[in-house]
Amino acid sequence: MFLGKVLGTVVASRKHPALEGIKLLVVQPLDHRLEPKDEPLVAVDTMQAGPEELVFLEDGREASMTLPLMFTPVDAAIVGIVDMVDSADGPQPHPDHEKPQSAAPRSKAAP
Repeated sequence: MFLGKVLGTVVASRKHPALEGIKLLVVQPLDHRLEPKDEPLVAVDTMQAGPEELVFLEDGREASMTLPLMFTPVDAAIVGIVDMVDSADGPQPHPDHEKPQSAAPRSKAAP
């Protein structure tokens, strides 16, 4: 498994019959610091991911096993949407997710 960021959508008017109705997304692979690595790739979307979302993917034969018809000709599949990565460098929240705001301090009631 590896991390990636959704860059966009692939539209194909003709594709393998087993891919009919399956959404294809362009994904940029990322390292554990959420920095780009390798070249962008096309992945089938099994999780309804959207633009700019941080996702994790499976590749190789396992990617094809995520679809209803096993051994569909795919190289990568999105199998989850990530909220945060906690690594040796500390927590790495997705840059597009809002950080929770802390509650305002309560004032003491007058006696």
